[in-house]
Amino acid sequence: MQTMKRWDVDVVVAEENEGDNARTWAEVGLIADDGTALRGHGMARKHPYDGDVPEIGEELAVSRALSDLSRQLRQVAAEDINDNTGNPWRPT
Repeated sequence: MQTMKRWDVDVVVAEENEGDNARTWAEVGLIADDGTALRGHGMARKHPYDGDVPEIGEELAVSRALSDLSRQLRQVAAEDINDNTGNPWRPT
């Protein structure tokens, strides 16, 4: 028997410009079938001497938000393992 689930991840990206400074913010959200809801955040800054390539800031901010989300999901898994086995597990 095969079981299949689908988890959707929502990605929001925003850019903020102040003179030569630009920041890109990203937020990713996950709601699992069991109702677990997590949000990851990431940010990237454009150096004043860098060229104007918004895609790079978006890619960095989203990758950092996904990394944050991944860390949170590992923590939830660690807590579930401990709750179900009584053995602590530390995510690496």
